[in-house]
Amino acid sequence: MNQSWLMRMASLLVMTVFFSAAPFAQGVTGAPKAKYLEVNPAQPTEPGKTEVLEFFSYACSHCAVLEPMLEKWVKKLPSDVVVKLVPVAFNASMKPLQQLFYSLEAMNRLDLHAKVFNAIHEERKRLFTKPDIVAWVAAQGIDRAKFESVFDSFGVVSKGGRADQLVTSYKVQGTPSVAVAGRFLTSPSEAGGYQETLDVADSLIKQVRTK
Repeated sequence: MNQSWLMRMASLLVMTVFFSAAPFAQGVTGAPKAKYLEVNPAQPTEPGKTEVLEFFSYACSHCAVLEPMLEKWVKKLPSDVVVKLVPVAFNASMKPLQQLFYSLEAMNRLDLHAKVFNAIHEERKRLFTKPDIVAWVAAQGIDRAKFESVFDSFGVVSKGGRADQLVTSYKVQGTPSVAVAGRFLTSPSEAGGYQETLDVADSLIKQVRTK
């Protein structure tokens, strides 16, 4: 294990603790009164739909815990509720993981989405740079050259830029965070836990759909 790898891992772990673990711990022990925040100003959403955004990072251990719960939750939502995943890059070191998500999406291979979490957090794979990501993706049976061309494509880079804009517009401070209808934002720190985050999102969805 070389020095550059150790430095990169230390940077990512500090980032994850700062943006994820600390807010979550505060939510559990501090028992905040509010279960969600109001987004001000409210953000535009997909017309005719109740839009839900999940802001996540593959490097975030809390996102890894929430992911299978979110997958089951999405299947139970009404047909007019649309859930979109937004990969967050709080700094430049997180950009490759953001591009990984949008590359898988562009190639219709989001069946590997959960496997990325597992590879990083269970198998301890080093998927934090483009070469490491490409090697892992190729091992999953995806053509290496095709993936690399998509990874660096204008479309993927543009979607990453749009994701960064959403993070700023919604004032996202940590991952995972769930936005509802462009008006509300909740998270484990606000709701008090993982399942509580989805319960609060459920309540907010019902609230906006009945109006």
